[in-house]
Amino acid sequence: MKNIYLLGAAGSIGTQTLDVISLAKHQFHIVGLSLGSDTLKNEHILNQYHVEIACLRKTEDLPYYEQKYPDVRFVTGQDGLMEIAAYQKPGLLINALSGSAGLMPTVQAIKSGKDIALANKETLVMAGDIIKELIQTYHVNLYPIDSEHSSLWQLLRGEEKDTIEKIVITASGGSLRDLTRDQLKHIQVEDALKHPNWKMGDKITIDSATMMNKGLEVIEAHYLFDLPYNRIETILHKESLVHGLIYFRDGTVKASMSVSDMRIPILYALHYPKRMHYPSRLDLVNMSFQPMDEARYPLLRLAYQVGHEGGLLPTVMNAANEAAVKLFLKKKISFLDIEKIVMKTVSDFHNKNNPTLEDIILVDQLIQQQISDRYEKR
Repeated sequence: MKNIYLLGAAGSIGTQTLDVISLAKHQFHIVGLSLGSDTLKNEHILNQYHVEIACLRKTEDLPYYEQKYPDVRFVTGQDGLMEIAAYQKPGLLINALSGSAGLMPTVQAIKSGKDIALANKETLVMAGDIIKELIQTYHVNLYPIDSEHSSLWQLLRGEEKDTIEKIVITASGGSLRDLTRDQLKHIQVEDALKHPNWKMGDKITIDSATMMNKGLEVIEAHYLFDLPYNRIETILHKESLVHGLIYFRDGTVKASMSVSDMRIPILYALHYPKRMHYPSRLDLVNMSFQPMDEARYPLLRLAYQVGHEGGLLPTVMNAANEAAVKLFLKKKISFLDIEKIVMKTVSDFHNKNNPTLEDIILVDQLIQQQISDRYEKR
């Protein structure tokens, strides 16, 4: 049996990972996981999977869970995530956390010799160079779970890098894709959360609407596939059936297609290099592609610029976006304010090259706190 550690078990990717594991329970043992704030959902997970260690969000919840599940070791907060990542049994850690909180558990898991299945974009956006170096130092594997990156990973298997002209990441355009920028001025939270194709968490759904999600994926792809930014392209594909394309120098194009179901890339990461049966089939329909309009999605253009410059700027952009999305979800700012906050924060920041992990964590916390303090009292 393969040992599994699942961070973010109660979230969108986490619950879909549990769905995939339930298809072949005899092949996997969930050693540890982190839970959410919904007690009923947490108990359902703990009743289904006999874990050894579980992380709760709040320390005050410890007595209740420890009494009800005496065979489970409970830990809490960020320190608890680190304890799960460092747990002594080897295995695969699936990082399905949202936001910058996913970075340090990834680092800890790598140092403890665990392979990583990564759904947390921020890990590579904030510290791509450091993570790549750690992966090599500790001889572990990194598997992408994002549908786009999983598709590109599969397309690139067996191909020589010098034969590749470019890779293409597709984007659905998100919940507001058919609106003009003028119409975006009056968008409410509920409108932005109605993604037409995917069932995702709130933060990633808003990032999809601003196209920041695609910008983060561009930076992530740069580190995953060792390609320069001028060979990473994004295009609009509303149907979300083609998830990635590879253009080769001989004129050949390879595309990866599947239904819009995150369980498919999760299944591939869990069973890699094998392909397992999954009851989902793609019905080919008329598909459309459109060039990306960077004037419509300025945060995507910003992500390319930040990726090129490197240093602390990816962390600054990510932190500003994370803080701004939280404010929008709380209805403290407008939808277009997300862009304004992110772009101004990046513009005002004095960059530092070759940052340490300590630099990255400090700047992430500082930027998020500054933006929160500035807008929370509105």
